[in-house]
Amino acid sequence: MPAVKGLLIDLSGTIHIDSKVIPGAIQAIERLKANNIPFRFATNTTKVSSRQLVKKLTNLGFQVTEKDVFTSLSACRDMIQTKQLRPLLLMEDEAMDEFVGINVDQPNAVVIGLAPSKFNYEKAKLNKLNEAFRLLTNEPNIPLIAVHKAKYFADKDEQLSMGPGGFVKALEFATGKEAIIAGKPTKKFFELALEQINMLDTPENVAIIGDDVHNDLGGGAKELGLHRYLVQTGKYRQQDEDKDEGLKVFKSVVEAIDHVIEQNRA
Repeated sequence: MPAVKGLLIDLSGTIHIDSKVIPGAIQAIERLKANNIPFRFATNTTKVSSRQLVKKLTNLGFQVTEKDVFTSLSACRDMIQTKQLRPLLLMEDEAMDEFVGINVDQPNAVVIGLAPSKFNYEKAKLNKLNEAFRLLTNEPNIPLIAVHKAKYFADKDEQLSMGPGGFVKALEFATGKEAIIAGKPTKKFFELALEQINMLDTPENVAIIGDDVHNDLGGGAKELGLHRYLVQTGKYRQQDEDKDEGLKVFKSVVEAIDHVIEQNRA
């Protein structure tokens, strides 16, 4: 197979789990920089904006800027602007500044991320889920957009917690509409990320590192022919590698990065 010359790297479960850094990950990222290997953190994180995500990574010890990070929220904003939509946003407050400047008056679209505080069916002020349902059913042409559709994520207690996928499915079932996905694993998301490292024309020279066989390593990653590196951290569970052929398995992101660095030294 062609050598790996660039990387897309998942964050949650791959680089860190909540406030815990995967051992050696900070130093591994610095080695990538020292070896001039282009990379982007390509993440489906939806609970915080890119700015706040960079702040969190900096507080964890990583030396990163916003240009190092490409999120599903970024891809979603791009989609909203391209389609000239006025979204009803089901987002946590910490994610809302990603959409500053977006017109949300008289919504003509529903956009849903991972927003547990907005999914309370009983409390009217918090009941964005039912507000979205009513908008989608009262206006048949309004699209339902999901930032991503992950089933679960690795939580701070190192157990799996429910992701936005179940809530997206609830709206799909109740309204009869199929959600448009903005983030991983769509081909468009990966193409936008590849553009950022100037490797859209050479996807065969790029690897994606992640802990989720489907959302990190499936879909567009497979369609574009990326190298797909599965790490045994985060939401990884034993025998995940048996779910898809063509995966290369590493104990952690550190081992995966060092593998790429060695390839480039050869």
